[in-house]
Amino acid sequence: MNNIKIVALGGVRENGKNLYVAEVDDSIFVLDAGLKYPENEQLGVDVVIPTMDYLFEQKDRIAGVFLTHGHADAIGALPYLLAEAKVPVFGSELTIELAKLFVKGNDAVKKFNDFHVIDEDTEIDFGGTVVSFFRTTHSIPESLGIVLKTSEGNIVYTGDFRFDQTASSSYATDFGRLGEIGREGVLALLSDSANADSNVQVASDSEVGKEITDTISDWEGRVIVAAVASNLSRIQQVFDAAAASDRRVVLTGFDIENIVRTALRLKKLFLADERILIKPKEMSQFEDHELIILETGRMGEPINGLRKMSIGRHRYVEIKEGDLVYIVTTPSIAKEAVVARVENMIYQAGGVVKLITQSLRVSGHANERDLQLMLNLLKPNYLFPIQGEYRELAAHAKAAMAVGMAPERILLPKRGQVMAYEKGEFVPAGSVPAGDVLIDGNAIGDVGNIVLRDRKVLSEDGIFIVAITVNRREKKIISKAKVHTRGFIYVKKSRDILRESADLINKTVEDYLAQDSFDWGELKGAVRDNLSKYLFDQTKRRPAILPVVMEVR
Repeated sequence: MNNIKIVALGGVRENGKNLYVAEVDDSIFVLDAGLKYPENEQLGVDVVIPTMDYLFEQKDRIAGVFLTHGHADAIGALPYLLAEAKVPVFGSELTIELAKLFVKGNDAVKKFNDFHVIDEDTEIDFGGTVVSFFRTTHSIPESLGIVLKTSEGNIVYTGDFRFDQTASSSYATDFGRLGEIGREGVLALLSDSANADSNVQVASDSEVGKEITDTISDWEGRVIVAAVASNLSRIQQVFDAAAASDRRVVLTGFDIENIVRTALRLKKLFLADERILIKPKEMSQFEDHELIILETGRMGEPINGLRKMSIGRHRYVEIKEGDLVYIVTTPSIAKEAVVARVENMIYQAGGVVKLITQSLRVSGHANERDLQLMLNLLKPNYLFPIQGEYRELAAHAKAAMAVGMAPERILLPKRGQVMAYEKGEFVPAGSVPAGDVLIDGNAIGDVGNIVLRDRKVLSEDGIFIVAITVNRREKKIISKAKVHTRGFIYVKKSRDILRESADLINKTVEDYLAQDSFDWGELKGAVRDNLSKYLFDQTKRRPAILPVVMEVR
């Protein structure tokens, strides 16, 4: 009998940051290693990755990292994991190539090369636990689910998936293989929940492709398409629309050039004519009705790129009268207010906005009906709804109960909670560290709540800097206070406040120097407290106050 444990280090009760751990006896199998993009209040943070201390402590037990697909929420944290644990990485050809782009961009692991290309026919025996794979449908080619065959039954991780009967061969689900896995017996199913709270039928790829082609063909001017760089299915549809409408495609995003060139090289993207792709500097050679501008933005976020286009700050494109801005991605809930503001800016610049979601329901994730079909195919003993906010996990659980699963067989663990299989059932068995690690530039994890709080204060009320020079032995001020401020008040209209602030600081320092005792921390604290009270009385604001007290001898 195998000793089995399942832990979610990320991806539960949140969107993105997928990282799941399946332990079978002495081996640890890491399922995806993803990141998520920061919330609005995480000022200055580039990306967020899972806390991986548990894996670092157990790195000698890790059999490998198994990747389901090439999106950042599945592969983005890989460089940070490999920096501490040099373990083998397994994935499909395209997934591995995209993972290499992430890894090569990180100096700590850019020479790492323990990658292994697998496909749906691959089986790997890790001392009794056999790992195999099955094809799934997602918005990127070669998406795979993962199967760990144990003595207690299969542990199945779906990765991101949905069902689409019209999907092409690179995107098609292998229903026969799913039925085979179900007949072998599934102990636990870790299943995507990101669209579980919807029972609306998602548009098929063929319907989306037709909609994109019709929209672009009917427009007489330039078309600026906003998409996510890694959504290769959508990018292929844009290329097909360009061929059908005799247009050229210009790539303007930061990420998209590498991703598209990699996919073309591997023949995962196809061009009807190589002349379809042109460089930004070649745009002037074509009429407006001959152009499609494909904008994906930094880190795959196109909305900020559209904002820059609308105010003339984009490096290649400025929106003008007659432009159609066609948003073919589904913005996250957190971005809805931003999208609304950018739409308004586009109209002010003379453009017209159309969202594909106005015509079709689009998603790369399974809705309620798809999830129920997956459950009926696999017939798991236990269901772990993963990848989604709590409401989505709960909706997945409700959908499972509707097809006959007992509530006690549906587990919604928290991040870090260990679920162990003991005496025929999964039970809680403690927890391991799990949380968010904030990445800001080259800094990993040194941006915490205190730093974010300070950034919030600076963003709201600005900073007030005080500089004064004293002679501690002679108990006198050598150079009177000078004050500087940024983001607090408009200096030219507030000279009285600045002058009175300097006078207050001089008085505070003189009073302190007159005392018998002396402590640098106390002196700075007195300056900060008195100045803070004065500035609040005058402005009802509390800037960050930075006192700089220098000493001469």
